[in-house]
Amino acid sequence: MWQPISTAPFDQDLKLAVLDRDGVHALVFPCRRILTGWTKSATKERLHISPTHWRIWEPDNTDV
Repeated sequence: MWQPISTAPFDQDLKLAVLDRDGVHALVFPCRRILTGWTKSATKERLHISPTHWRIWEPDNTDV
């Protein structure tokens, strides 16, 4: 179940959803919340996104 982005935990792999002009899309890689935004879990690369929802990352779950 998707949760509001304001409730996203730190230090945990998460699946993020973003909203753009084409609708809602789930990112296909795990992300982590940091004090200043978001990173890719595997590489620690900073992401410049504004997600709207989150849920626990489950590698085999690719639906929105």
